[in-house]
Amino acid sequence: MDILKSLGRPEELFNLFKFKMGGCRAVMPKLDFESMTESLRTCYLYLNQTSRSFAAVIQALDGELRHAVCIFYLVLRALDTVEDDMSIPLDKKVPMLNDFHTYLYQDEWCFTESQEKDRQVLEDFPTISLEFRNLAQEYRDVISDICHRMGEGMAEFLEKKVGSMKEWDQYCHYVAGLVGIGLSRLFSASQLEDPEVGRDTELANSMGLFLQKTNIIRDYLEDTQEGRAFWPQEAWSQFAGQLEDFAQPEKLESALYCLNLLVTDALRHVPDVITYLSRLRNQSVFNFCAIPQVMAIATLSSCYNNSMVFQGVVKIRKGQAVTLMMEATNITAVHAIISQYSQEILQKVSLTDPSRDKTLHILAVIQEKSMVSQSNLPSRTHHLSPMYLSAAMLLAALSWQYISTTVAQAQDITDMQGQ
Repeated sequence: MDILKSLGRPEELFNLFKFKMGGCRAVMPKLDFESMTESLRTCYLYLNQTSRSFAAVIQALDGELRHAVCIFYLVLRALDTVEDDMSIPLDKKVPMLNDFHTYLYQDEWCFTESQEKDRQVLEDFPTISLEFRNLAQEYRDVISDICHRMGEGMAEFLEKKVGSMKEWDQYCHYVAGLVGIGLSRLFSASQLEDPEVGRDTELANSMGLFLQKTNIIRDYLEDTQEGRAFWPQEAWSQFAGQLEDFAQPEKLESALYCLNLLVTDALRHVPDVITYLSRLRNQSVFNFCAIPQVMAIATLSSCYNNSMVFQGVVKIRKGQAVTLMMEATNITAVHAIISQYSQEILQKVSLTDPSRDKTLHILAVIQEKSMVSQSNLPSRTHHLSPMYLSAAMLLAALSWQYISTTVAQAQDITDMQGQ
C-alpha cells in the first residue's frame, strides 16, 4: 500500500488524516453545482473526467475566474486530443489544429471520429463552446487567441521531431508556455491579480515550461514505448545512438547522464517560478499556481539520477502530495519547499556527472532566490510524541482503504502529463 511509504514520515501521516478530516477544503472547497446551468455542470463533469492534473485546483478558484479557467482547460484538452489522436491522417489533422479556434464560434461543430480516451470533449464540443460563448468578452479573447497560437504550434511539430534544446523550449512553449501565458492573462482580466501578471509573458512562459519539462522527463518510458519522442536529440545524442537505448540496462550510466542534463535544464526555470509566485495576491490563484509547481520540483528531485525513470513512471508519495498541497499556500512556505528539494538534488550530484558544474550553478541560484531568514521559516516537521506517532501509524494502516478515494484526488495533481 502507498501509505507504507509514509510510515516513517510522521508529518505525511499527520497531513493525510488532516486532509481527510476537512483540511482538503482549505485548497479544494466544494462547488455549488445546483446553481449552475446544465451545460456548465456538464463542463465540470468533463473537467473531472479528463484532468489528471488540475481539476481540484481549478474548482477552488474564486468567482467567475473559475468558470473561465474550466472552459479554457476543456478547449485546450479538446485541441490536445486532436493532436494526440494517431488515427487522424495528417492531411486532416493539420487543418483541424490550425482552424480549431474558429470552432469556438460554431454552434454545432463536433468531431465524432476520435479514438482517444478523452474523445467526449470533441464529441460534445457544442456544450463546451456554448459555455465559452457565455463568458465575458475579455475571457473569450484570451482563450481564442491562445487556442489559435497553440494549434498552429502543434501543427508545426507534427511533422518534425524535437531536435535542439532551443526547439525543446519552443515545443514546450506551444503546448504549455502558452497555457501559462493564457492563465496569467485570465488572472489579470478577472481583476483578482494586477495587470503586470498578465503582461509579463516571460515569467508566465517559464511557469508552463517547468511543468511540461518535468512531465517529459518523468514520462520517458511511457512515451518511447508508444512511439513518442520528446527528449531533445541534442541532449540524448551525446550519450546514445537512439533514444530508446536508455531503457537497456547496459546503457544506464549514459541514461542517467542525459536524465541529469535535462533535469538541470528544467531547473533553470525555477527562479522565474519564484518571482512569478511572489507577485500573486489572491489566495485561490496562488494555490492554483503554487501547488503544481512545488509538486513538479518534488518530482524532479525524485527523478534526478534515478534509474527507475527508465523502468517505469516515478511518482511522489501520496502523503508527500497531500503535504505539499496543504503547505504551499504562501510564498514563505514555497521558498522553504523549493529550498528543501533543491538541497535534496544537490546531495545526489555525482562527481563524474558531465552536467555537474551546470547543476551546481543553477542549484546555487535557486538557493539564493529562495533564501528566507531562518526565523521566518515555518517548521516542516510536526513534533509528535512516540505514543501519538505509534497510534497514528496504526490508525493510518487500518484506515487506508477509507481515505484512499479522497487522497487519490490529491495524487491527481502529481500526474502532470500535459495540460
